[in-house]
Amino acid sequence: MKTGFMTLSVLIGITVSAAGLVGCAGGVQVKDDGDSAKASTTSRSEKNNEFYQVYSEDGRIYMFDDQKTYLEYLSVGETSFRLTRIGAGPNGETVVFGLTKANKKKRSGIPVVDMHEGRLAGGQPFYGEIVKHGRYFVFSSWDDMQQVRSVGEPTFMYTDIGAGPGGNTVVYVLNKSNKKKKPEDLIATFHSVHGV
Repeated sequence: MKTGFMTLSVLIGITVSAAGLVGCAGGVQVKDDGDSAKASTTSRSEKNNEFYQVYSEDGRIYMFDDQKTYLEYLSVGETSFRLTRIGAGPNGETVVFGLTKANKKKRSGIPVVDMHEGRLAGGQPFYGEIVKHGRYFVFSSWDDMQQVRSVGEPTFMYTDIGAGPGGNTVVYVLNKSNKKKKPEDLIATFHSVHGV
């Protein structure tokens, strides 16, 4: 198993194309409603915005805001509750939002939909993944995730080849402030989420 730090120039041939990740992003931009003080005091149970996964396969884009729902999908290939939008992806893909039981009857105020559509930013702490072409892009920052979703590739990363489920590559996305440090906490969280 190889590990190491990479810059964008070394990434060529190892990661997904910019169009591929932009395709799963839908060009999300977070809107500031000017109520950040209120947002910072709202608990996880109210907003559920500290966990965000984007998983693309077979012409569908799956999105989750709940670890249990996400792991259920990875285990059985479906979720108990979902909201499906046929052809709503940037390239005509079907978008499937995995829903919790609490959100299954809602038509608005669903965190995963609001995060995808830019009405809700990721919380603190934040954990996110984009899974594309068998690679796991892992984030500890909502801003880093949005940058990758808009640009298509991370600028700074720590890559762990073969360390993910099924021997897939894991790319831990970094930024200018942490680009020279091995992301030990993020690695531990990824291993905890996936049991690897």
